[in-house]
Amino acid sequence: MSLTLILSQLLNGLQYGVLLFLLAAGLTLVFGIMSFVNLAHGSLYMLGAYFAATTFNLTNSFVLAVLGALVGCLVVGVILERVAVSRLYRRDHLDHVLVTFGMVLFFNEMVQILWGTQPLFLPVPSWLDSTVSILGMTYPSYRIAIIVVGLLVAVGAHWLIHKTRLGMLIRAGSVNPQMVGALGVNIKLLNALLFALGAVLAGLAGAMAGPILSVQSGMGEPVLITTLVVIVIGGIGSVSGAFYAALVVGVADTLGRAFLPTLLREFMARDLANAAGPAIASMLIYVLMAVVLAIRPQGLFVGGKK
Repeated sequence: MSLTLILSQLLNGLQYGVLLFLLAAGLTLVFGIMSFVNLAHGSLYMLGAYFAATTFNLTNSFVLAVLGALVGCLVVGVILERVAVSRLYRRDHLDHVLVTFGMVLFFNEMVQILWGTQPLFLPVPSWLDSTVSILGMTYPSYRIAIIVVGLLVAVGAHWLIHKTRLGMLIRAGSVNPQMVGALGVNIKLLNALLFALGAVLAGLAGAMAGPILSVQSGMGEPVLITTLVVIVIGGIGSVSGAFYAALVVGVADTLGRAFLPTLLREFMARDLANAAGPAIASMLIYVLMAVVLAIRPQGLFVGGKK
């Protein structure tokens, strides 16, 4: 097991973690402040990938493809919030789950009608289709770009939450939304802004994931489940908690899938180890979530402030 391989897998885990953070950041705010269970968040990620692929095919520009994903998901997010989500804020969480699950089914069928059942492919932009040298090893430039974008979003989110008036209202709303509303803050507008922000971040994640994954119907559900694990571990409503938890989950899942089969070969047959390794790696993050819920249900990274 070489140092180069370990470093490469650590970078893969970091890249996966920042993608999870892009999804988790908006979703944790929607959970924490609006107390809204949005299972359709993964569908916004899927739509972001489709919008990016379509825009790229029309313009042959990756930058415009990302902008198309951001604008498209912003429009979809605003429409969803105004038409359906805003009517559910005072309803039970079970209603949230049922309605947003219906949205998942609707969007999966919609993309098959509009784009067909065959996967779409978004190529890596030519100016990032290369490798960079890191500590004596080469690593794809595009994956480095994903890490950089994720870190920039994390810095921007920290600035928004902790250094602006909107962030102050968001933090106050996550603690006592009734009091914030009583002080004259337009809670409906704040909720709409938060939902739109979450939709934009989900679209950005979909656009960035497009060149390394196939763009297809249903691609949002698996990553949504992992995102929910991230939110529970990091602490519902905490953007910084979502960031740290996303890195933990991303690195743990990636390293587990890469190295557990090798370790298990010492104790069992090769074929069995190759099959059991990824499965055990997938289970580990859920075991971690269960431990966090049992020991620190508010989340590992939630301190005195969010």
